[in-house]
Amino acid sequence: MLPTINEVIDQKFSAKKNYPPLAGERMINRELSWMDFNQRVLEEAQDPTNPLYERLNFLAITCSNLDEHFMVRVASLYNLIEAGSEKKDPANMTPTEQWEALMARCKEFYRDQYDTFNKQIMPALQAENIHYLTLDQVTESEYDFLAKHFENNIYPVLTPLAVDAGRPFPLIPNQNLNLFVTFASQEEKVDTLETSFFAIVEVPSILPRLIKLPGQAKRFVLIEAVIAEFVHQLFYNQEIESVTCFRVMRNADYELDDEDITDLMIEMEGILWQRERGRIIRLEIQREGGKKARHTLQNLMGVSDQVIFSIKGPINLQFVDEIRDLYPNSSLRYEKFKGQLAPAWGTDRDPDCFEIIKNGDLILHHPYESFDPTVKVIQQAARDPKVLAIKQTLYRVSGNSPIIKALAEAAEHGKHVMVLVELKARFDEESNIHWARRLERVGCHVIYGLKGLKTHSKITLIVRQEASGIRRYVHLGTGNYNDITAKIYTDFGLWTASEQIGQDATNFFNMISGYSIPLGWRKIIPAPRWLRKDTLARIRQEQKHAEAGRRAVIVAKINSLIDSEIIEALYSASQAGVKICLIVRGICGLKAGVKGLSENIEVRSLVGRFLEHSRIFYYYNDGREDIFLSSADWMPRNLDRRIEILFPVEDEQCRERVLEVLIYQMLDTDRARIMQADGSYIRFRDQTPLDQRIDSQIALMESALRASEGMRQKLNNSNRYEPLSSKQGL
Repeated sequence: MLPTINEVIDQKFSAKKNYPPLAGERMINRELSWMDFNQRVLEEAQDPTNPLYERLNFLAITCSNLDEHFMVRVASLYNLIEAGSEKKDPANMTPTEQWEALMARCKEFYRDQYDTFNKQIMPALQAENIHYLTLDQVTESEYDFLAKHFENNIYPVLTPLAVDAGRPFPLIPNQNLNLFVTFASQEEKVDTLETSFFAIVEVPSILPRLIKLPGQAKRFVLIEAVIAEFVHQLFYNQEIESVTCFRVMRNADYELDDEDITDLMIEMEGILWQRERGRIIRLEIQREGGKKARHTLQNLMGVSDQVIFSIKGPINLQFVDEIRDLYPNSSLRYEKFKGQLAPAWGTDRDPDCFEIIKNGDLILHHPYESFDPTVKVIQQAARDPKVLAIKQTLYRVSGNSPIIKALAEAAEHGKHVMVLVELKARFDEESNIHWARRLERVGCHVIYGLKGLKTHSKITLIVRQEASGIRRYVHLGTGNYNDITAKIYTDFGLWTASEQIGQDATNFFNMISGYSIPLGWRKIIPAPRWLRKDTLARIRQEQKHAEAGRRAVIVAKINSLIDSEIIEALYSASQAGVKICLIVRGICGLKAGVKGLSENIEVRSLVGRFLEHSRIFYYYNDGREDIFLSSADWMPRNLDRRIEILFPVEDEQCRERVLEVLIYQMLDTDRARIMQADGSYIRFRDQTPLDQRIDSQIALMESALRASEGMRQKLNNSNRYEPLSSKQGL
């Protein structure tokens, strides 16, 4: 039987411990904390207990994570340094100090990343008879195959770009692989055309990077190696000196001053154009190319030594994730899991969604439970003649979004559809511009976002005319309306017909579409105006209970914690005796377990099969046990510069579901890393006997399966509904 949340808290803080005194600053630098998070992801790639193909996935994720970190956070430090800022962060570091520490940490990470690839992943692939080859390792027949493949499929797509006085150094696309070709001097030759000494050949991203060699053996090469081998065919009568693969990363941290903007759509299209031409902030170059190629590229691009990363091996290891598709093997992946149909929705193929929601609040926990019911509600609303209006915020949606299709269908049926499409959603701007235009074409009223703020809240309002009058149905979530990420991100979604939440939802949409600013709220707590104040009040309330000798507990599951004011409030609460458990997936600026500062705080991070994304907040509140879900993390941007929503979970069954997640994650031994007083993390699994280990994600998968199976049996016995396929589940 699962213990209560307070029994878990008592167990955690019952033992006497020797807490070390504070060493250094009171807070951890956010950039270095993020690097620690990416290191935890890399540890999953190094873990031989994970299936091999999942290890490839984790390794690829560390690469994409690092790319994004450079384009945004490292770029932000560049901007501050160029502006001459000496302002210190909460960890007492100037932008220059942060950048220098981060560059040194990145160099270490690259070494660890490529050691993982060369010394662990490669041997593990070879053990499965999967071989990544360089061109000097292929057989004669394989070489002939590659020569023909180059001539027929690659050569026609390539464009050599010479560099000389008449042809300046070209714009190098952000993140693309390129070959830098140098030539022997032509000065002593006669009867030849004038020739340049350098050329660039872009590796076409439109072509597959992995080239499968013929035969039964599982052998493959990379496209850039094939192009390098036959690149001389692009430069007849030239003596090639060297061919070096490289990749650049550009500054993508734009500052949008929208005070004088008249059309946000046009402005964002300009931002996207600028991003492709931003300053180079990282140059990756293959070590095999030699010092001459490196120095030439460095001078041509005007980059410093600190941002050059000399790579021993293939640049950009994200390709390893494609091996899973090249040679499919289910035994090398996690056992397949399909999100279950939540019991409250029954097994009817075409349920009356509004009748189900009207009977009581319903909560969906993705990916353990399917996202399909949420899509189904919006599709049903689009076709239901009783539905008068649909209003929704969209931050990130999938490439073929059924939500977008349903909203378009609703507008075509004459319903009032209002959609806020956040054009400033980082790296989804182009996709969101596309969806905004499509919705406008079919008659939806589209808002592009609010001046000075990002809309990060996840909320849907459906207004329906019923016999008893107008009724409002509301969905509130912790994650995006994205049917693809809902299969790999852990998030909660709450459907409710609560009149009070319905009134709040109406006021919320009036606020973002007009000039209305409510004086107060009945249930939901939005940011930026109200959420910070409410959060600090609840932390201080727990502190007052502790100071009065009463039980006081805070449990928060979030993605990031870097807000200084909240961290200081948590320190103060801890010193007053409040027991605090923080489940922080990524960045954490708070130091846990420090004498006189945070003895009563535990920080744990979980990295596993699914990306932990939900935000859950629990306050004991003298026995009332307040539980909230939110779209917001405890970061200044969420609390001060974004439109977010915190909302209560009041239905008893829904509360039990949310508490189950917190309890399992507080008990987790397999995926949990525990922060030490110096800010480092240790893996809890290494200290736990095998028969006592708990993987919270596996436990929640099993819980969802049990609940769904129990409902199927119950409904089958009553012959009310058609049973689901027996193939559903693990």
